[in-house]
Amino acid sequence: MTNIFGAPVVPPVSEGCHTASGAAVGGQFGYRWQSGAWVFGLEGQGDWANLSGSNGPSLLAGGGGSDRTKIDAFGLVTGQVGYAWSNVLFYVKGGGIVASNKYEGFLTATGFVFDKASETRWGGAVGAGLDFGVAPNVVVGVDYVHGFMGSRNNSFYFTGPLGAFSRTDRISQDIDIVTARVSYRFGGPVTPTY
Repeated sequence: MTNIFGAPVVPPVSEGCHTASGAAVGGQFGYRWQSGAWVFGLEGQGDWANLSGSNGPSLLAGGGGSDRTKIDAFGLVTGQVGYAWSNVLFYVKGGGIVASNKYEGFLTATGFVFDKASETRWGGAVGAGLDFGVAPNVVVGVDYVHGFMGSRNNSFYFTGPLGAFSRTDRISQDIDIVTARVSYRFGGPVTPTY
């Protein structure tokens, strides 16, 4: 916490950390081209998510409060470089990631949300994946991405009709995503490849 009711907190007070977990569903669209065994590509991905986590009790609400984070959507735009053999493609990728975040302070004992904040956060992303061609134009794969989202100050406001300012928290975030997917490839050869 760096500010409460407009007064700076010096030194800033840590309210702990937590892991948000859950599931997501979405889709991707991209383009790949091949030169020998090397494969190059560009891809965009968008997902609706239900990722949440909390920690506490913390110093919030006189020691009886906790923090919660929710990610309800994220997207990626990445470039890829891969190596194909037979019907298998291994690739690495990098680019940008964006996430829709919601933060809440709540009473640990009752779950009552007393303040909240939200933001759209951008960062860099790196990852790797493995694709298998299982039919002439059908590819199944697994993909891992790490998003470097950095740290940002977020202003929280009380819930209720007035919505007055309550505090500022400096929130750091990283995102790890593991995706299992099925893709349809337009065009290409009539035999199963990556």
